[in-house]
Amino acid sequence: MGKSVRQTYYLCAIVLRSLYLILFIAFSGFTHAQVFPNFGGQRAGLSALSFLKNDLNPASFAMASASVANKGTHFSSENNPAALVQIENTGLALSNTSVGAGIQQSFAGAAIKLAGGAVIGFNVNTLNSGAMEVRTEFEPNGTGQLFYANNTALGMSYSQYLSKNFSIGVGLRYIYEGIATYSNHTVAGDIGFLYSTDFKDLTFAVVVKNFGGNSQMVGTDLESEFNRTEVTLGKYTTPTIFKMGFSFVPYEKDNKRLLVAAELNHPSDNAESVRLGSELMLRELVYLRLGYKLSVKGQNYPTAGLGVKTRIGVHPLFIDYGINPTNRMGVQHLLGIRLPFNQDKR
Repeated sequence: MGKSVRQTYYLCAIVLRSLYLILFIAFSGFTHAQVFPNFGGQRAGLSALSFLKNDLNPASFAMASASVANKGTHFSSENNPAALVQIENTGLALSNTSVGAGIQQSFAGAAIKLAGGAVIGFNVNTLNSGAMEVRTEFEPNGTGQLFYANNTALGMSYSQYLSKNFSIGVGLRYIYEGIATYSNHTVAGDIGFLYSTDFKDLTFAVVVKNFGGNSQMVGTDLESEFNRTEVTLGKYTTPTIFKMGFSFVPYEKDNKRLLVAAELNHPSDNAESVRLGSELMLRELVYLRLGYKLSVKGQNYPTAGLGVKTRIGVHPLFIDYGINPTNRMGVQHLLGIRLPFNQDKR
């Protein structure tokens, strides 16, 4: 048996086993069985800076965030920095979502293709509550004063190939958190790996996001309640997440391309979950996306989204939209654009 035949057989076996696992998990989820025992559920709320866990990539958002092994875009610093090296041109990415109650979260990023093939990226992730009234026990309708809650992460990423099929990416963020007179500063990092094959674009990936030390809020207000019960401001960790997954293209013909992806999430402050996603590309102009989250509390409905490719002058423009219906938080929407700069002449 030739080497190429053995490799093909081996990759087919991996895909079949992975599909079997996905089908088993999906069947268990649809029959309301708990795939993963909720051993991590008691950790919910133990980490600070939870805004770092929100997916601000509209294409990934529409695929239930099953995107750790997807092809790199200018949003890849949000999902897997190792995929940034796959972008063809320098470009920009922007997105915004309304979390609810007037809270807005936005992302802005730039990825620069270097001469040697590596990519360096810069990004800003910010969440703002808008103005809120100060209320007290004696003035429950408001004192006339306003306060704000703001979370901001300034990040930088670097990605390069280690071999023809294997890439690595790292990221570093400075994070600021402010609520009224209290503030918090800390640093967190990401590291990701991506391995691509020549069989059906089968790709494997592993990522660790938001790993860092403990941080603590500090401020000028007294740390005591009205009834004089002592309140302490403890130190809390960043919401570290370990992700692993794969993607492949089971069908590609006549300007149609179907991508299927699966991802396992292991957060430090909650239970494990599985994400399944798919994307149908039509003539490289329209992208239809669908996803489902398994073992995620309050998430019983599938996610969906639409992507459209157009142009601004000679530059391609991608407009992506994702929707995520939840049980108690309503329907979440995420809208974003990608603008790669075309380096070719007219």
